[in-house]
Amino acid sequence: MLSWELRSWHAAHGEPGPVFFDRGVPDVIGYLRLCGPPAPDHIKNAATEFRYARRVFIAPPWPEIFTPDEERKQTLDEAERTFQSVAGAHADLGYDLVPLPLAPVEERARFFLDAAGLSRT
Repeated sequence: MLSWELRSWHAAHGEPGPVFFDRGVPDVIGYLRLCGPPAPDHIKNAATEFRYARRVFIAPPWPEIFTPDEERKQTLDEAERTFQSVAGAHADLGYDLVPLPLAPVEERARFFLDAAGLSRT
């Protein structure tokens, strides 16, 4: 997973304009925390060296619409624990976490665009 996240970071690093990631190096630390083993030094070093923008948008689990499927295999409890672990890893690395509202798609999109400074209105 670390290799994939570093590959994505390097690929986007020279792109003009904003680039948004679904996952990042801090997620690796969060997943390791969730599973128990401490993150090895090379992963901690990567999370420190390969930084993203300070503001990180996070999407908390939303129980009212949560449904496991072929892609989402976790239970709601597992998703909530994963969210807490990954969000905690980001916070520990100094990122400012911005939770997306639990709202209809259009409202969430508007919130995201406004908060990211990309709103056209």
